[in-house]
Amino acid sequence: MAPTQIQRARDGEVTAAMERVAEREHRDPEFIREQVASGQAVIPNNHAHDALDPMIIGREFATKVNANIGNSEETSDLQGELEKLHAAVHYGADTVMDLSTGANLDEIRETNVDHSPVPVGTVPIYEAIKHVDDPADLTHDLLLDVIEKQAQQGVDYMTVHAGVLMEHLPLTDGRKTGIVSRGGSILAQWIEENGAQNPLYTHFEDICGIFAEHDVTFSLGDGLRPGSLADASDEAQFAELDTLGELTRTAWDHGVQVMVEGPGHVPMDQVANNVERQQAVCDGAPFYVLGPLVTDVAPGYDHITSAIGAAEAGRAGAAMLCYVTPKEHLGLPGREDVRDGLAAYRIAAHAADVAAGLPGARDWDDALSEARYEFDWRRQFDLALDPERAQAYHDQTLPGDNYKEARFCSMCGVEFCSMRIDQDARDADGKMSAIDDETDLDASPAAETNLPPVGTHDTSSVPDEIEIDGVTFTPEGGHADD
Repeated sequence: MAPTQIQRARDGEVTAAMERVAEREHRDPEFIREQVASGQAVIPNNHAHDALDPMIIGREFATKVNANIGNSEETSDLQGELEKLHAAVHYGADTVMDLSTGANLDEIRETNVDHSPVPVGTVPIYEAIKHVDDPADLTHDLLLDVIEKQAQQGVDYMTVHAGVLMEHLPLTDGRKTGIVSRGGSILAQWIEENGAQNPLYTHFEDICGIFAEHDVTFSLGDGLRPGSLADASDEAQFAELDTLGELTRTAWDHGVQVMVEGPGHVPMDQVANNVERQQAVCDGAPFYVLGPLVTDVAPGYDHITSAIGAAEAGRAGAAMLCYVTPKEHLGLPGREDVRDGLAAYRIAAHAADVAAGLPGARDWDDALSEARYEFDWRRQFDLALDPERAQAYHDQTLPGDNYKEARFCSMCGVEFCSMRIDQDARDADGKMSAIDDETDLDASPAAETNLPPVGTHDTSSVPDEIEIDGVTFTPEGGHADD
């Protein structure tokens, strides 16, 4: 059995994955090894994920973003799921989670792993529940079998809601929104109907054995996370967190990498305290947060309400932010929703890194500001987080090539463009010095995540084509037969 990244790091080995991470983060490989060895960072890297370009999640590194994708019982299109995967990677996801609950789960999961240069995560209880008529019929053996199969398929990390305990359930009484986690609600029903302890908790060491064999990273799920501001930071949430701290140490004892999931819906003034509490309870294991949403009043715009909380969480030390799309609470996201969610979260992650003073993180901002002041429209587009959208918005009103040289846009026009007025004043008045500072992004010490373009991954091991229903398909460019 090949050792895990954390086991090899503890033995003093700098692995090939650590070398690649050091290159992408512009950090010393030995520092990478130390962070992984101590459990302060994880490199999700299943032995069977051949297409993976390794990355790292930890508070000492660039803040990462996860994109949830997957089908539902209403939508089960493999081609559509592959398009969402490629959209997620293109628009800057550092990891993806396949949360499929519909048909063809094995085919979708295997295809995602085969075609993803970023780590792939899952929630195995979603598949397990489809094998029974009632959640109460779930068995320990079924859960372990599903977990082992997904590990063999190459899944890099799995959300396991092992911290939802029988004694925690009464603490959720009186909540406005009860238990909002899918996995948490399933396990709560199992516990109530069987009168027994959570099987993922009682068999946690068996799961550790499977994870150690394949080097799967735990994402310890927050099954009792708050689903509304009213339920944030309550007794149930923090009781589960204490259990997750215990499970973190157990997993480390078995040589398994761990990150811990966090809330949910949290008022802005409580976000930093939530991060700090998790870091203390879980001995610094990376914190992976969903949002959090800082208000409950904006269905259709929850990529914005949650990105506000995500930026604050990242600034406080959260290592990875799970995106929320505009469809949150309303429907299954499509390709454009993935794009919008990732834009919001790449902004949040980058803003957090700038605020935290990560080396070179602001260089990208400075380079774009310089291009803006110089009216270098083409460079502005190239440096934009989403170049296609930036140029499309500009060209809606000024589409001609001549406007790519113009010293104005349609916002102010020629007469009221402040930067043109300022430049003309500096040219005419020797008392106002010229602004000629230029940022060299090629020499920046920033991690790849904080440099343009987004979606920079080594895809050399990703197949160019896939056959779906007898048709050869190129995910980025349509049918290869066309």
